[in-house]
Amino acid sequence: MPSRLRSRALNGAGTYGRPPFSKTLPMLLLAAREAVTQRFRYQTQEYGLTEQQWRVIRALAEVDSLEIHALSAQCRIHAASLSRILPKLHRDGLIARHAKAADQRCVVVSLTPRGLQLIDDTWPQASRVYEQLAHDIGAERLAHVYAVLEEFIALLEASRPDASASDDGAPTRPAGKS
Repeated sequence: MPSRLRSRALNGAGTYGRPPFSKTLPMLLLAAREAVTQRFRYQTQEYGLTEQQWRVIRALAEVDSLEIHALSAQCRIHAASLSRILPKLHRDGLIARHAKAADQRCVVVSLTPRGLQLIDDTWPQASRVYEQLAHDIGAERLAHVYAVLEEFIALLEASRPDASASDDGAPTRPAGKS
């Protein structure tokens, strides 16, 4: 690496005016996600669940049931990945799946009593994690983070160039791009 580029890399400046990789918005958001998620990770592992499986259970705890495409969007899990997650949760007795009477191709998912009990069992631990987060960064700052992120997401979704974007949580590509 030429010495000029090496010195930029060492002092944190980006190459040719670009920000360092670790300071790009996607990487900062991933780092923030990881910093928060790691505080909950022991809980999902304790119950033998992956983070994605937990997201499905947690999303279903707030509704009576969801169609698979809506669940995919809610959990931010691609439908193809969700189709691999649901059978295990069903085998473990945490979710129920059934076809809609009006359209047998449409599958609806809900929590079973066992899944609801899992939510009840894990809430005290999760609540302590949230309390610790508020303590560590300040309740007011945490509330501000929530507000800014919700606004950020809403603004990005409202200004999305591809209005026909997939509603299953899957990323879409602009036409003509590969």
